[in-house]
Amino acid sequence: MQDTKTTITSISDFEKEVSQGLTDNPKHLSSMYFYDKKGDKLFQDIMAMPTYYLTDSEYEILENNKEEISNLFTGFESFDLIELGAGDGKKTKILLKEFSDQKIDFTYVPIDISDNALNQLQQSIEIELPDVQVQPFQGTYFEALKEINSRENRKIILFLGSNIGNLEHEQAVVFMNKIQQLMQPEDLLFMGFDQKKNPQTILDAYNDKEGVTAAFNKNVLARINTELNANFDLKQFLHWEVYNPETGTAKSYLVSKIEQTVHIKNLELTVGFKQWETIHTEISQKYDDEIITWLAKESGLKMTTSYESTAYGYKNCVFKKA
Repeated sequence: MQDTKTTITSISDFEKEVSQGLTDNPKHLSSMYFYDKKGDKLFQDIMAMPTYYLTDSEYEILENNKEEISNLFTGFESFDLIELGAGDGKKTKILLKEFSDQKIDFTYVPIDISDNALNQLQQSIEIELPDVQVQPFQGTYFEALKEINSRENRKIILFLGSNIGNLEHEQAVVFMNKIQQLMQPEDLLFMGFDQKKNPQTILDAYNDKEGVTAAFNKNVLARINTELNANFDLKQFLHWEVYNPETGTAKSYLVSKIEQTVHIKNLELTVGFKQWETIHTEISQKYDDEIITWLAKESGLKMTTSYESTAYGYKNCVFKKA
């Protein structure tokens, strides 16, 4: 789980991926399905927790460097500030206020899979920053790429919260390369990367004692129950987090506590679980400088500058076309 997110665009996509994921061996479901109104609230609760250091780290970077970042982004008559996985926009509002105070001509384009999150974000900006032009777009990351391509102004693309970590390295290269292909020479990509660190710090971030992350992980099953008329017993599944410090890969699982059978009426599907069988739900990749440099090179990008938090190893990196 990162600080930003993706999910479904239509119930048919949901049906297809649930059917495939729960009949594959091993079973898997995408973290993009964590997010509905309840999931959005749970994620906001997670971001407010002291053990979830990612939000505070990036907030610190943006707050301490907002003037320099503003100077980096400006210099043209106008630009579009396009944010992938905008969520509640808490951190981005630091930049929005800075731009607004400086009377900079820009349009904010928050992109998120959750209509609920976008509506709340737009309403809050209209109240807090009424001079900011907002053009929200609901969709997945790959639909967002089409939206990016359709815009004619200079583009500053934000991808915060180390959300790139939801993709394995090869997938990240493909995604970043697609963004690069849509960028003009003056466009910038501003991306967050959570760094490798004490393994216990990482495990604590994704396995809080209060059980909020567990509820967030299980929300994918709750959505299947509600939207696809299934009978998952959430109490019979265990949230489990593992971290490999060698590869920098954190993974989230749901583990069946008992042998059980689940019926998904809308799919006419019966799914059997052995005791302790897993459903892989999420990857949260951590990075070092070598990996970030490699990702950029393979994607046709060049890093121009970076900002690092003081308390935890977390970086925001700025890229342009190589």
